[in-house]
Amino acid sequence: MRAWTELFRVSALFSVPGDALAGAAAVGRSPGRGTALAIGASLCLYEAGMALNDWADREEDAVDRPHRPIPSGRISPSAALGAAGALTAAGLALAARAGRPALAVATGLAATVWAYDLHLKHTKAGPAAMATARSLDLLLGATATATATAYAGTGPGPRATRPMRLGAVPPTGPDNVARAAGPARSLLAALPAALVLGAHTYGVTAVSRHEAQGGSTAVPLAVLATTTALAAAVLATHQRQRPGEPATPGLAATAPGSSYRPDHPHHPAAPAMPDLGAPLPGTYRPHHHPHHPAAPATPDLGAPLPGTYRPSHHPHHPAAPALTPLLLTAFTGAYLRTAGPPLLHAALNPSPPLTQRAVGGGIRAMIPLQAALAARAGAPGSGLAVMALVPLARSLARKVSPT
Repeated sequence: MRAWTELFRVSALFSVPGDALAGAAAVGRSPGRGTALAIGASLCLYEAGMALNDWADREEDAVDRPHRPIPSGRISPSAALGAAGALTAAGLALAARAGRPALAVATGLAATVWAYDLHLKHTKAGPAAMATARSLDLLLGATATATATAYAGTGPGPRATRPMRLGAVPPTGPDNVARAAGPARSLLAALPAALVLGAHTYGVTAVSRHEAQGGSTAVPLAVLATTTALAAAVLATHQRQRPGEPATPGLAATAPGSSYRPDHPHHPAAPAMPDLGAPLPGTYRPHHHPHHPAAPATPDLGAPLPGTYRPSHHPHHPAAPALTPLLLTAFTGAYLRTAGPPLLHAALNPSPPLTQRAVGGGIRAMIPLQAALAARAGAPGSGLAVMALVPLARSLARKVSPT
C-alpha cells in the first residue's frame, strides 16, 4: 500500500477538488451533482497521470530516483500502466455521467495528460501541456456544473433547478436552445480563471524540469515574478468590479452593442419592470385589488422557498459585502506565502533539494489560489471549503512527497 501511495503522490491529490469548485463559482452556480462528478473524474485522471508518468520515466528514474516504486521493484511497470488505463476509463465514465459537454472536455484533458507523459514532457511544449491540462480541469468543473443544472430543470413535471448566484444568467428561450448555448457560455465565463490557474501550473512545471539536477536560478526568479503578478491580478480584477456584477467577465454579457444589463438593477438603460399582478384593461377588478385597503399582502416572488439554499453572498446578506474581500485577500496572501519563499530559496541556492521543495510549494499553492478564484467569483463558501484541504495536504506531504 505504501508503494501505491508514493506512485499516486496522494499528498498532491488535495490540489484537485478546488479546480471543479473554482469552475462552478466562475459560472455563478452552486456546487451540485455535476460538480461532484467533475471532482471524481478529475481525481481519476490526475492519478492516471501520476501512474503513467512513473511508467514512462522508469528508465530515467532508475538513475536519478531509484527510490521510486517502479525502479525499486515494489510495483511492476505493467501494473502501473494498467492502473493508468483503468483510472483514465473511470474518469471518462464519471465525466460522461455529467453530460456530453463534460465528457468532451474530459476527453481533451485525458488526451493532454497522456500526450504529456508519453512525449511532450521532455520537449519545450511540456510546461504548456501541463498548463493546458490544469486549465481544462477547471473548465471541466464549470461545464459539468452548468450542464447538470441546465438539464435538472427539463423534462415533464415542475421545474426544480438549483439556485443560481447573483450575476448568473438563467437559461432563456426553448429548452433545447438553452442547453445548446449553456456549455459554450460556461467555457467562456470560466476561461479567465482557467488561464490564471494554467499560468501558475506553467511556472511550477518549468521549475520541476530542474528538480533532479538543479542549477537554474533564472527560472525560479521568473516564476516568483509570475506568482506575484498572478496574485496582483486576482486582487485587481475583484476591485474593478461594481457591486452586483459577476466576478468573471462574460457571465452577464448581452448582445454586442447592447447597453441593457439585466443583472444590474440600477443601470440607467434598464427598462421598468411591469406590474405582473395588474389586470388587463377592461377586465373585472375584484374587491381585493392590490390598491384596496383590504387587499392581501403580495408575496415576494424573489424570496427563496423555505429550506432553499441561500448563498452567503446573497445581496440581502449583511456579511456578504465585507466578508468576500477579506477572504479574497487572505486566500491570496496564503497563495503568496506558500509559493513565494520556496521559489526564492531555490533561486538563491538552486540545489536539487531546494528546487524540489519549490515544486512542492507550487503544488500546494494551487489550493489557496483556487480558493481565491472562488472568492473572487462571489463564492466565499467554496473558497473556505477548498482552504480546509490545506492542513490535510500539509500533513500528508510530510509522509508522502508530492513530487
